[in-house]
Formats: sequence, C-alpha cells, structure tokens
Amino acid sequence: MSGVSPYSQTIGIGDRGGPAQPLISARGLLKHFPVKGTGLFQPKKVVRAVDGIDFDILKGETLGVVGESGCGKSTTARLLMNLIVRDQGDLLFDGETVGGTLPLVQYRRQVQMVFQDSYASLNPRLTIEETIAFAPQVHGVPAAKAIARAHDLLHRVGLEPSRFAGRYPHELSGGQRQRINIARALALEPRLIILDEAVSALDKSVEAQVLNLLLDLKRDFGLTYLFISHDLNVVRFMCDRVMVMYLGKIAEVGSRQSIFENAKHPYSSALLASMPKIDPAERTQEPPLFGDPPNPIDPPSGCRFHPRCSFAEPVCSQTMPALAGVSDVQSAACLMCVPGSGHGRALTAMEA
Repeated sequence: MSGVSPYSQTIGIGDRGGPAQPLISARGLLKHFPVKGTGLFQPKKVVRAVDGIDFDILKGETLGVVGESGCGKSTTARLLMNLIVRDQGDLLFDGETVGGTLPLVQYRRQVQMVFQDSYASLNPRLTIEETIAFAPQVHGVPAAKAIARAHDLLHRVGLEPSRFAGRYPHELSGGQRQRINIARALALEPRLIILDEAVSALDKSVEAQVLNLLLDLKRDFGLTYLFISHDLNVVRFMCDRVMVMYLGKIAEVGSRQSIFENAKHPYSSALLASMPKIDPAERTQEPPLFGDPPNPIDPPSGCRFHPRCSFAEPVCSQTMPALAGVSDVQSAACLMCVPGSGHGRALTAMEA
C-alpha cells in the first residue's frame, strides 16, 4: 500500500487505462450548522453535518456517494458547489486552490449541479430557452449565441426545440423538467456535474432513459460526475468508484467492484445487505442494521458507527479511525479491517 492515497486510489477510468488524476480534491472539508434555541448561558451546539473529510474525484470518473439520510451527502455537494461556505478545509480544482489561484467566477463555470426536485430548481417565470440561456448570458455570452446553444442542448437531451423552447416548467412532466435541468447544467460547458438524487423522483422507465442519457453525455462531452443516490442498484450501474458516508465522516471508498463484492467496513456491508432482493431465497430474515444513527449534535466518541456495530471492540469507542488503505483500490475507516492495526479479530469474523 506504499504510495497509494487513501482518498483516491490510482485506478484506470473508462477505456483510457492508466492512473487517473484528481479533477477536484477536498482536504479537511468541514461544515457545522449552529442549533437555534440554546440558552444564554448554555454552550453553543452545532450539527456536525460534514466533519473534516478528505476525498478526490478523478478526471473522467463517476464517483458515487451513498449513506443514510443525514450522513452529509447533500451538504458535501453544496460545499463543492460553494452554495454554502465551508467552515474549514481546502478545495483544489485541477491543482488550483478554489477562491485563491482559481477565482470563484471561473470555478463556478467548471462545476454545475442537477438537483433532486426538478420543479423547484427551475424559475417558473422563465421559458425553457430562457432558463438554459440565462447562465451563459450572465457570463458574457451574447443573447443570440446563448439562445442558439440552448436550442442545441435541448436537442441533445432529447427535447425538440420547436416544441419545448417556449414552454414553461409547469407545462412539462418530471422527466422533461429533469432533462431541462441537465441541459442547463451543460450550458456553461462544465467539467464536473454534481447529481444530487437527480433520478430518484422519476418513474423507473423514465429513470432508465435519463441514466442512459447521462452516460451518453459523459462520453460525448468528457464529463466527470459526482453521483449521490440512495438507490444502490443505480449506483452500481452508473459509478466507477463509491464513497460511503456515515454521520459526517467517510466510512469507506473504493472501486465499484471492491465495494459491492468485498466491502470491508461493517456499515458498508449493512447497506449492501439492505438492498431489495428479487429472489426470496436471498432475502435475510434479520434486519442488517439495528437502531437509528446517533445524534449529529453529540456524536459518539471514537468510531461513530461503534454503537451499532456487531464487531466493535472497546478500542472502537476510544479511537477515531482514519481512512486507510486496505487494498490498491479500497480504503476504509475501521480499526477492525485495516492491515497492521493490531485489531484483526473482527475482520476474521466478517470475512467468515
């Protein structure tokens, strides 16, 4: 494992082969939200939404982010978009410091986002062509050229401009609106697109069409995706690597095959065991995970998963595990599964 970063393993992406380089790197990313209603003489409390995480998104890959509600997935996405200001940490985009050597106005052209709610993320007073052309015009593109690009993008996402350019969001279906959001995200020719539950509200047949569209766009425009989803089957279909989050921390990150076929962290294994099974013989009688996540205002000491972990040892409640490599394509934050940690008994139980 010498020389291998625990944040982004050097794996080939797509059909290019060879090690891929990070497009964006987060180091020490932290965001705490203050809790309202604390008394005058009481200590201030905060929700530890994202609590000091490090990760890379490699050029040309799709990085999937999974975890229970409240684990920090969407907050991480908004921090990358600079929609909320991070309390601590640094962002590097293609080697340049965001907000430093890389001005925010240039960074925002490179990173775009598609939200879960296709209707709420559109301005109801703008037509579809105005919606797509708005951002390019803000960045100095002439109106006629921005409108022409909007029509090109409408055609690219499968909507005929002559039928849809003059419509308003309320005149479209959910799937059509999400295609509009994708076209809008492409309008500034970004390199990274963040997809926050972008297909979770769609019917399954429409979801499949949009997923295939995203794959086509990624290939044709050379895009990189951050793909957030609760649907592990969709993540397995779309993503090159998977990052598992739990209570504001990264539990495990690795290649798609390593996570889905040989997950090391007990929480990752529990998530995979919760996937719906078609074959009744494969269904488990016992729930894979008991209890609710701890309060993010007052997280447990040591490993945050240890109160729900079947393999926890006393050391787990005392020591916060760091994200460390368990193979060339996989890293985990677990004292029980990291080679050389001196705590290998639970790993044997998990592998058995």
